[in-house]
Amino acid sequence: MIKHKSKLYTAGIAGIALTLSGCASPGKPPTAELQSAENSLQQAVAADAREFEPILLNDAQNKVADAKKMIDQEKYTQAERLLEQAEVDAQLAAARADTAKAKQAVEEINRNIESMRKQINQSQ
Repeated sequence: MIKHKSKLYTAGIAGIALTLSGCASPGKPPTAELQSAENSLQQAVAADAREFEPILLNDAQNKVADAKKMIDQEKYTQAERLLEQAEVDAQLAAARADTAKAKQAVEEINRNIESMRKQINQSQ
């Protein structure tokens, strides 16, 4: 009976050690997340986020750079989280830039309408 408990104890310790070593392994690099974050950054730049949301765009770029360093250090879980944040920041920067451009377009249209109204009123 004591031998049986000893074997169970040893097996339990071995199982715990295997589980912990599995958790400690670095896993795989978040290459898909890196590509996705970089694509979002490119889209934000194309949407003129550098002009309309430079701080948010810069934050996203810094997060990608930091994540690349973490990948080099095999801190894949932390890098993945940072890349997800960078992607969201870049998407938000792009959306805000698009919104700002749309607001400018509406303001321009409203100015043109007002100008036309004045011209019509002066003609009468």
